[in-house]
Amino acid sequence: MTNLEKNPPLSVLEPGERCTSVDVLAPREVPLGGIRAMTVYRTLPQKRRSLVGAWCFLDHYGPDDVARTGGMEVPRHPHTGLATVSWLFTGRIDHLDSNGVAAAVLPGELNLMIAGQGITHQEISTPETTVLHGVQLWYALPEATRFSAHGFAHYAPEPVELAGAAVRVFIGSLLGSTSPVDTRTPDMLGAELILDPDAEIVLPVRRDFEHAALAETGVIDVNGVAVRHRELGYVPTGADTMVITAGPDGARVILLGGVPLGEQIVMWWNFIGRSHDEIEEFRRRYQAELGFEPADPADDGKPPLFGPYPEGQLAPLPAPALPTVRLRPRE
Repeated sequence: MTNLEKNPPLSVLEPGERCTSVDVLAPREVPLGGIRAMTVYRTLPQKRRSLVGAWCFLDHYGPDDVARTGGMEVPRHPHTGLATVSWLFTGRIDHLDSNGVAAAVLPGELNLMIAGQGITHQEISTPETTVLHGVQLWYALPEATRFSAHGFAHYAPEPVELAGAAVRVFIGSLLGSTSPVDTRTPDMLGAELILDPDAEIVLPVRRDFEHAALAETGVIDVNGVAVRHRELGYVPTGADTMVITAGPDGARVILLGGVPLGEQIVMWWNFIGRSHDEIEEFRRRYQAELGFEPADPADDGKPPLFGPYPEGQLAPLPAPALPTVRLRPRE
């Protein structure tokens, strides 16, 4: 399928006209953790859609009773070619990475980790957390920055108050609010919307952006199309307004957007590359650097990708075996 088929030309709609071709994407359930795994609901990626702008991964979890599931316990694992965005509604998670960053993930505050050429990290909910509830997002770094150094940013956005709604913009710009966070990926949007019962908000959006709205609580309408709890309503490029309506109980919505990435990516496990061979190398070097498998002579002289790590942490996760067929690009 070509980019034009997936994203209509910008001239399709007149200025001020809303796009009603909303594609509703249902989540799939994925266990996260061990025996008492907490369940996450994944709407990106999937066969029907791999990307929204540069956004390539969306996990929604909770409200999760930590006493029943054990909460979040994700030991040290690798990333390449992407950035992670952690956004909580309730609870607290401790982040630790091989770049030497130890940080708390707190409700209403952005933690962004740029993996660049390679990083490892862990995320573990704190003992005092009783209810865990939030989203975990990734976006793909473009060719120009995907081998850049790793980095970390924290930002607590102030809400923009509207009639019937409050909006926190944690990445990009919306409603006059601009996040100062450098994403190394131009033209992106990430925001949390809290809508009063039966409230309707009309958002001015960029015509060159594609958007997706996660119905984090209850049912919402996106440009007149119903999007149920945990579903993602995708809106293609071409409109300069987006209308979101809450049900009688109000709603919380995660809104993502961006200019279509325009690059093919290969995404497997926790790695993003541009070819099967790149992913194979990332896996091989991770396994060797952490002692899971012997080093390959092909990697002699290459600098470590995944960094040092503090002692006394949970045992790291080994990479799964690669599939027996070559990995195919997504777009």
